[in-house]
Amino acid sequence: MASVVLLGTLDTKGPEYEFLRDRVRESGCDVLVVDAGVMSDSSSADITADQVAAAAGEDRAALAAAHDRGPAVAAMTRGATEVVKRLHAEGRLHGILSIGGSGGSSIAAAAMQALPVGVPKLIVSTMASGDTRPYVGTSDIAMLYSVVDIAGINGVSEKILTNAAAAIAGMARVTDGFVSRIPKKPLIGATMFGVTTPCVTTARERLEALGYEVLVFHATGSGGRSMEALMQAGFITGVLDATTTELVDELVGGVLSAGPDRLEMAGALGIPQVVSLGALDMCNFGPRDTVPAQFSERNLYVHNATVTLMRTTEEECAELGRTIARKLNAARGPLTVFIPLGGVSMIATPGGPFYDPAADVALVRELKGGLRPDIELVEMATDINDPAFATAMADKLDAHYRAWAAKQA
Repeated sequence: MASVVLLGTLDTKGPEYEFLRDRVRESGCDVLVVDAGVMSDSSSADITADQVAAAAGEDRAALAAAHDRGPAVAAMTRGATEVVKRLHAEGRLHGILSIGGSGGSSIAAAAMQALPVGVPKLIVSTMASGDTRPYVGTSDIAMLYSVVDIAGINGVSEKILTNAAAAIAGMARVTDGFVSRIPKKPLIGATMFGVTTPCVTTARERLEALGYEVLVFHATGSGGRSMEALMQAGFITGVLDATTTELVDELVGGVLSAGPDRLEMAGALGIPQVVSLGALDMCNFGPRDTVPAQFSERNLYVHNATVTLMRTTEEECAELGRTIARKLNAARGPLTVFIPLGGVSMIATPGGPFYDPAADVALVRELKGGLRPDIELVEMATDINDPAFATAMADKLDAHYRAWAAKQA
């Protein structure tokens, strides 16, 4: 029988977890309750708060006596993460559910993020209607807004928690004994933006014809982080990083940065990668009236009602070239860099609103000047969305992958 783990702080949410436990059992699953409440002395949990603290090398009573919430929550988070990982490794966790506010949700989210992609993860929280990035991260956590605070069982919370219990139970039952219907193929990660869609679509179709499964990530910050997290986890073993635009937002201060480490994971792991310069002509902001005042005189393009693009300058492009060279110089696996001399996005071609040959020249000059001499460079006179460019990238990645795989065998 599938087993669902209920992870939460029973010192403040005891009755609510008892309600959830009963509903999950009614839905046909076993239940393990894990108590991460630092003030708990509850005996109703299958894994007590004392055991959770001990998993982090801490004493719960001492944490409670110190009356310092920050270190206590950090310790219980570490302990809960270790407990959850162990339960999954032992085959006793087929789904995990948590309820709470910001504190309980943060503990549960950290533990859930340590579980593999595909393990059902659900958080019912008062925080689910706001910015959920701190809780979801790069994992497949589902969040359900609780509408009312998690404070007793009432006419609203009863319905929401019952739905949550049924949802996690249903997912856990499917997960228990799940067998994929998709033939196992090498997984390739690819990055795409609206302005590089034709390129990545052509490359994806070519790679699929060559026997790969291609996972396409929208280069919106979370997309790049998710792709690199799946590399680190061992799922993705080859990369077509056509759209490196997230580097612009990190440099200039846009809203779609993937963080300072973007474009480093594949090289650190030594897996095959083909890299290009897709959408390095643009920095991303929200609606037009949200663009910072210091950029008001820049070349702005309203992509849609919620996205405003800003053309990168010659100086910014030069710095991006140096940044990419520095990151790729650390790579220790098969690598080729493709440069589309005719434009790095759909709107950076002649006649387009972001056409700026001087900026493109600065980007290419600094990239070529900074790269290690042994890193292969392919320059093509096409723009990035030309089918010939996309096909050439796909074929090069295939060649790299086959040679790399033969060495791993």
